[in-house]
Amino acid sequence: MTVLEDRGEITTAGAGTGRLDEWFERLERMPVPDGYKVEIVGGDVFMTPQRDVHWHTIREILWALEDRFGRRSARVLPDVRIDFPGNGNGFCPDVAKFREGAAKDDDGRRRHEDVEFVAEVVAKATAHNDYGPKKAAYARAGIPVYLVADPYQGRCHVYTEPKKGEYARELRVDYGTDVDLTATPLRLTLRTADFPRD
Repeated sequence: MTVLEDRGEITTAGAGTGRLDEWFERLERMPVPDGYKVEIVGGDVFMTPQRDVHWHTIREILWALEDRFGRRSARVLPDVRIDFPGNGNGFCPDVAKFREGAAKDDDGRRRHEDVEFVAEVVAKATAHNDYGPKKAAYARAGIPVYLVADPYQGRCHVYTEPKKGEYARELRVDYGTDVDLTATPLRLTLRTADFPRD
């Protein structure tokens, strides 16, 4: 296993959709350090340290969703495994908001069909995942709103209107400017004034 300063990565062959459970069971037995997130993107396993900038941004997004939907009824979860379309995609989005009435499947997992919003906070070593395979999988899954918060650019990218496996619209908003999500299922304005930069 190689652990990088910003993000770590373990590459595994053959972690196809049918084998995700087996891979996650193996990963749960590994000595993963506290404060690391593990997910499988396109059959590759990524081990990610959660830095202060990362957590602070996640908290800002969670607070905005709780303010809008209520603290107890927001149906918002950070870092929970959700299997997405494609070969070997067991993601743990930084923030996922589920539709009202969403329930776990027969295996006790959350379903991508119930996700209304996903947010990912970029880290240098895995930015390609957030802008590439994850974006493609979220579009294929029909996730209505995908937000990428990029502390290196000091900018949010908002992808909406998934059609035929791609997002038809992209909005770029610099940190410090409000992100207008009032025309999306979220119906909120996300303030980015307190999003930290890296």
